[in-house]
Amino acid sequence: MKVQRQVQGRWQKLFARERRIVRTFAKGSPDAALRGRCKIVLSLVRGSSPTEIARVGQASESQVYRVAKRFVEEGPVGLSDRREDNGQSKVSEEYEIRLIRAIAASPQDFGYRRPTWTQELLAIVLCKQTGVRISRTTMSRLLKRWRVRLGRPKPIVGCPWKKARKTRRLNVIRKLIRRLPAREVAVYVDEVDIHLNPKIGADWMLCGEQKTVLTPGKNEKRYLAGALDAKTGKLVWVEAARKNSDLFILLLRRLAKEYPQARRIHVILDNYRIHDSQRTRCAVAALGGKVELHFLPPYCPDHNRIERVWKDLHDNVTRNHRCKDMPQLMQEVNAYLRQRRQALRHRYPKQKAG
Repeated sequence: MKVQRQVQGRWQKLFARERRIVRTFAKGSPDAALRGRCKIVLSLVRGSSPTEIARVGQASESQVYRVAKRFVEEGPVGLSDRREDNGQSKVSEEYEIRLIRAIAASPQDFGYRRPTWTQELLAIVLCKQTGVRISRTTMSRLLKRWRVRLGRPKPIVGCPWKKARKTRRLNVIRKLIRRLPAREVAVYVDEVDIHLNPKIGADWMLCGEQKTVLTPGKNEKRYLAGALDAKTGKLVWVEAARKNSDLFILLLRRLAKEYPQARRIHVILDNYRIHDSQRTRCAVAALGGKVELHFLPPYCPDHNRIERVWKDLHDNVTRNHRCKDMPQLMQEVNAYLRQRRQALRHRYPKQKAG
């Protein structure tokens, strides 16, 4: 009771304006720490003990006593942040630059066997480089300020072509799209696998609990081949039970029907074997020059814009799905793609449906 009486006595000596300031800061200060200290003072003024304040999770008892002491001795001024009195910050601009460079690399580049970073290891490496030792808490705040996140790296395969050759091929395709003649269209084409066994992805869960995803056991597959218009974003797709040349040829014939007025359809695609098989070449020739294939450099999925459509499809449909059989899953897949196409109609009302 001694702490409450001391705080209440100091509170009675405040001017009305000072009390109003403390109440205002307790409700809406942008500084969370200052807001918490003001709430502690108001709780003590109302008669709550340090033990009661700690029990409800507002602050620890030791923090309540520290805040009360500062308030009794200095009044509302004692509730302000005093970190500016700690002297010059250890973290300099050079330290932050070295930190960003280290995060972009791997611990193995600094002589460690561990392939991934921890906050403690970052602090150790930066200490060796700069001579400045900081705590894990300080490192955590620094990473948060730079918006550094803990995520999954993306696996890639290096392109076997030389950089100059790869750049020339990509520039040719970009120039084609930018200077596309009238009555000609360009589309990005790729296939996607649909598995009955769901892809597992991150989801929100309660602390101490883990969601489960029921898998059918025996996997089934369906395959889609899709084309994304490079200018309008129009999406066309076909479905088949096998991923072979017939699937790709089916898509080419569908494109010829979707663009009857087009003098030529430029198809931008990767180097998958079904795109350049003997059957595919015969089918392209049978279309009478209406379709022309433009192959991307090997292992360059980031330059095929339809890959993003398939990623969105997995994020919205197949990841952690609960479909019990393939017909139900394909119904969800087609519903999502139709909804995406319907949204495009509102943006391009004169465009025919895909």
